[in-house]
Amino acid sequence: MIALSLAEIAAVVGGQTYDIPDPSVRVTGPVVRDSREVAPGSLFVAFAGERVDGHDYAAAVVEAGAVAVLAARPVGVPAIVVDDVQAALGTLARHVVRRLGTTLVALTGSAGKTSTKDLIAQVLRRKAPTVFTPGSLNNEIGLPLTALSATEETRFLVLEMGARGIGHIRYLTDLTPPKVGLVLNVGTAHIGEFGGREQIAQAKGELVESLPPASEGGVAVLNADDPLVRAMASRTTAKVVLFGESGEADVRAENVRLTDSGQPAFSLRTPSGCSDVTMRLYGEHHVSNALAAAAVAHELGMSVEEIATALSEAGSLSRWRMEVTERPDGVTIVNDAYNANPESMRAALRALAAMGEASRAKGGRTWAVLGKMAELGDEALAEHDAVGRLAVRLNVGKLVAVGGREAAWLQLGAYNEGSWGEESVHVSDAQAAVDLLRSELRPGDVVLVKASRSVGLESVALALLATGAEGEVAAR
Repeated sequence: MIALSLAEIAAVVGGQTYDIPDPSVRVTGPVVRDSREVAPGSLFVAFAGERVDGHDYAAAVVEAGAVAVLAARPVGVPAIVVDDVQAALGTLARHVVRRLGTTLVALTGSAGKTSTKDLIAQVLRRKAPTVFTPGSLNNEIGLPLTALSATEETRFLVLEMGARGIGHIRYLTDLTPPKVGLVLNVGTAHIGEFGGREQIAQAKGELVESLPPASEGGVAVLNADDPLVRAMASRTTAKVVLFGESGEADVRAENVRLTDSGQPAFSLRTPSGCSDVTMRLYGEHHVSNALAAAAVAHELGMSVEEIATALSEAGSLSRWRMEVTERPDGVTIVNDAYNANPESMRAALRALAAMGEASRAKGGRTWAVLGKMAELGDEALAEHDAVGRLAVRLNVGKLVAVGGREAAWLQLGAYNEGSWGEESVHVSDAQAAVDLLRSELRPGDVVLVKASRSVGLESVALALLATGAEGEVAAR
């Protein structure tokens, strides 16, 4: 964060100072909410959760080097006390962002946000210092913490924005007003909470409504291949830039193909020229993510050659998202277990099918170890059934459905699609899946592991990697 005195911070957030002998002392380190992340000069933000109360760690964080605690009550050490800690954190972030004057890029969408955010960051930081959302910290707490990690040297601030209802993104854009706003897609993630895709589109479109007009540099980057996103052009006065495979897109992909290992390659065409891209990531769905990143970077002054080179060299920065690792015995584990919704599940299965082309030539098989997709409401049965059926249509070797009712629907969908008997199996939990796979896997097999975060299926991938770790495991 930019250096601010405790007196300045108290004035910005409307707080009272307690046990601070010298209000001119400055916060020069990071603003954190986890006591394990405290460094000299930090400001520790104390949240009172259901299981852990940050106020209980106040003395420990000051001893570890924190300058003060942002708290809801006096804690016996230097503190700025406010009525609402979350609101105060947001207010502080808004103040810092306005003082910095950095170019703020915000993005949202039903699927692919984190992967695209990571691509944008890897492209832009070739041009200038860039700060971006770590992992998926895209809510009313994670977003201001990320914004507060920017410094005077930061040229670009890339923020992922999530939403679970109407008004959520509007709140986030009020905290950190973007200059460039990107909407990736409108799918069915959280449809049970929103009530329908039209409501999801309404919420996601709040991002483009927040942008400054084109005359002030505002840019809305929209997916030309998604009708609900493209329609958002009417909700903004910013310049509209379209990306996608549509011939009408300003930034588009031509000659899209997959390498033998399942990595996408294409020709990137922008208003300033064309250049070839071969990505290190896996799955054709990353083409759309790459085009979104390219459109943002092009609007911020990068050449098509610079963008293509950066996209070709970019990797995955966030764990458990199409994380491909080959064991010493030749089994490949694809850990995509961080989260799941119908769109990302279909994309992952298509990536697995593409990787399976090479594995079959070596006598290997493809395995889809899948679990529940959460927050689908009345659509849950149909969506899980459809994913099971898609696994059959893509010729996945074996489906292992893990968990309760939703997993049973996955397995039943595969079974009912026809031609499958023992190729699909329903197991009760992660350990049962691990036991099955340990007894069945052979060299050349490719195993995809994917479910919603609440299922915790990453434990299956990690156990399988540990099983094969007779030597050093080579990550790709």
